[in-house]
This record gives sequence, structure tokens and C-alpha cells, in this order.
Amino acid sequence: MLKFKLYIGLLIASAILAGCATSPPQKPDDLCEIFYEHRDWYDAAADARDKWGVPIHIPMAMMYQESSFKSDAQPPMEYFLGFIPIGRASSAYGYSQAKTMTWDDYKRETGNGWADRDDFEDAIDFMGWFIYKTHKINGVSKWDANKQYLNYHEGWGGYRKKTYNKKKWLQNVALKVQRRAETYGAQLKRCEEDLQSGWLWRLFFG
Repeated sequence: MLKFKLYIGLLIASAILAGCATSPPQKPDDLCEIFYEHRDWYDAAADARDKWGVPIHIPMAMMYQESSFKSDAQPPMEYFLGFIPIGRASSAYGYSQAKTMTWDDYKRETGNGWADRDDFEDAIDFMGWFIYKTHKINGVSKWDANKQYLNYHEGWGGYRKKTYNKKKWLQNVALKVQRRAETYGAQLKRCEEDLQSGWLWRLFFG
């Protein structure tokens, strides 16, 4: 009987957790609105900024491009003869669309062994780590969303080989990320003071 009760309890807990899955923000074009909707996202993004020296609007613009802030985003399934599933184009998954091998490198280097790609806090920390390493390895400014995105997409070695020069579409996407980062940066300036206020201040004066 005790085992049965424990089993039922686990089922209920699982259902509750499933129902609490974080949905994409309703207004993804406004960084202030994103953080007002998901207050814990701002805290996580600020932690990544403080840890890696990465401006908040850069990884957020890159994340929008990669997953549209969907926790379980992944490449579409590919099919043989149009109907036989043969797998996905890559192992990219989650908010950051990190590939399994790179994610494992991140976990090993940071000691964050329990990190999950569908957890926003882990995903934004991963992106901060990647941007930090891009700066160290390829000398790209942490504020340069265009070149940071090219590194993110092509990898550090691919960027050095300038593989993006043969991909006009990718260059256009990187420019799009740059424009979004500029917009996000301007938006954040008008609301960050409010976002930084503690929960008690928001309770009485928000």
C-alpha cells in the first residue's frame, strides 16, 4: 500500500512539473517584456553576465535566433523517400540549440555536470561560456553579436577558416542577430533598473 501511495505521489508530482513547463514569452521582440514575463530569466541572464562578462542582450538575441525561446527546440526530423524517419540533422537541442558534444565540453569545463539544455538558467550560462571562449580563442568582442553568432554557428575552427564566406544566408542571419541585439540592448536600458529591484520592492512599489 505504501509503495502504491508513493507511486501515485510521483505521478502527481510529474504531472505538476509538466504543467509548469516554461512557455516561450508572449512578446519576444521586446527584451523588457520577456524579462517581466519571466523574472527568473533576468536573474539567470544577469548571473551569466557577471560570471562571463557577457552583455545580456547578446546571448538573448542569439537565443531568439536559435530557438525562439522554446525549451525543447530541435532540428526537424529528416526522412528517406519522404516518409521513413532517419534522424535529425544534428544533435542540437533546447534553448541554446547546443550540440551534444559542445554541451558535454561545457559541463566538463565548468563542473556543471547536472546542466540541462531545456533549462533556461543552464542554457544562458552555456551561451555566456561560449561567447567568453570565442573572445579568448578568436579575439571576437563579447559585444559583437554578428561575429559571435558566426562563431556560434560555424564553431571556432570554422570561423578561423572563414567557412561563413561561402554561406551568404548565414551572413544575413548574423546581421539579423546583430540588429536584434542592438534593439534588445536599447530596450534593456529603459527597464533594467526596475528589473534589478528586489522582490520586496516590487511587492510594495511595482
